[in-house]
Amino acid sequence: MLGRIRGRSAALDDRLMSEVASIVRDVRIRGDAALIDYGARFDECVLRPSELRVSEAELSRTASRVDACVLDALRDAIRRVRAFHELELRQSWEMEMKSGVHIGQRITPIERAGLYVPGGTASYPSSVVMNVVPAQVAGVERIAVTTPPRTLHHNPAVAAALVELGVTEVYAVGGAQAIAAFAYGTETVPRVDKITGPGNRYVAAAKKLVFGAVGIDSIAGPSEVVIIADDTARPSFVASDLLAQAEHSEDASAILVTTSQKLALEVAGEVAAQMRRLSRASVIEKSLVQYGAIIVVDDIDEACSVVNELAPEHLEIMARNEEDLASRIRHAGAIFFGEYTPEAVGDYLAGPSHVLPTSGAARFSSGLGVHDFLKRTNTVKFSADELRRTAPLIAALAGAEGLDAHARSALIRLEEK
Repeated sequence: MLGRIRGRSAALDDRLMSEVASIVRDVRIRGDAALIDYGARFDECVLRPSELRVSEAELSRTASRVDACVLDALRDAIRRVRAFHELELRQSWEMEMKSGVHIGQRITPIERAGLYVPGGTASYPSSVVMNVVPAQVAGVERIAVTTPPRTLHHNPAVAAALVELGVTEVYAVGGAQAIAAFAYGTETVPRVDKITGPGNRYVAAAKKLVFGAVGIDSIAGPSEVVIIADDTARPSFVASDLLAQAEHSEDASAILVTTSQKLALEVAGEVAAQMRRLSRASVIEKSLVQYGAIIVVDDIDEACSVVNELAPEHLEIMARNEEDLASRIRHAGAIFFGEYTPEAVGDYLAGPSHVLPTSGAARFSSGLGVHDFLKRTNTVKFSADELRRTAPLIAALAGAEGLDAHARSALIRLEEK
């Protein structure tokens, strides 16, 4: 069972990669014409070149349709997320050593970031906030957004989020062709330096293909949660959090790891009862059948071992001594403490970006943050005296590597007056 869950990922098979490579190549060659052709083919929406960019008037008009309560929630979310990410900002630094050497780092933002916003049921205004705010805090000069042609019409909250954030460069382009446009540029869509944001298999495949020509946030797999709970946890709370994760998609994963057989049985009953009242019950059921689990373990040590093996995107802890328990977790994208911190608070407005490593990637990567939009430029300045002292060392190391010109570039400075 754990093997099947660990094996979940963005399924980028050879056939998919070949198909997406063809799309990327076509956009790179034909530019806007290719974007228009793929829009008609995949989105059933025929646009003129002048319509590829969404006008500010249309953006504002669409945003005005959002409910007042949603607008208030977006504003609160933006405030909280911005406050958190401002604490991530790093400053340039320089240090002078006794030998007269100056070393340091200059921290500068990337110039251009591109955010992909999916269409359909996956068009989340919260993702707009969680991607744009860290980029703005980092100081990114230009932030562009691309999304399938009907996204803003179907979900005006996405437009409202963009307006509230002051993002006006928006393109009506979806799928792999949007990623290609951001990576290589077209007549209408200028290229960016880094692409972030969620998407389907085609978007994930395109991001993988264009990496190197442009930076990317990650190749994200399906979403997941693991809950560690003991006999103090409320079955109804645990069940609701499992269901919340499972409703994302049929390949989402929701797992309970508990030391209590009684809690396991009660949670199973709550899941069945609560699921009947949910609008996405059919999606939830398929998700739980394929990738859901309730695992009863002997003790908390075993529970932590299971979590570290899975390295989940989200970890909830509803158990005694939660801080001590969390200290034993080596791999998790984000940790949510206590019964009043459902993972949903992280999805919407707690503060940290909800863009997190999935499919075990928490072993080697972290959630999206300001650092993803910053570059570090190392600086070095040697004095003449220090180079005279170290040139023989440099030459010795260069000689060991067979790089005579490297050695000469240091030694020549000993010969010059």
